[in-house]
Amino acid sequence: MHVIFDIYHNGEHWCARGIGVDIFTQGKTLDDLIEQINDAAELHFAEDIEAGEQITIVSLTEFQVGSVAKISGC
Repeated sequence: MHVIFDIYHNGEHWCARGIGVDIFTQGKTLDDLIEQINDAAELHFAEDIEAGEQITIVSLTEFQVGSVAKISGC
């Protein structure tokens, strides 16, 4: 099963909204967000995973290069 997430920065946090599934999560960094997406998907699809279903996360991310540099402090 493929689960698609729309990833965006809201000015303060990185956010992920599931497309076609009722999952929303956020993190202070992109790395933190990826962990949060994984945890949220594992909880949401726990029964499917226990039944042997493989869950693949697909992300759609849009960002501006200048704003990413400011956010990450690079």
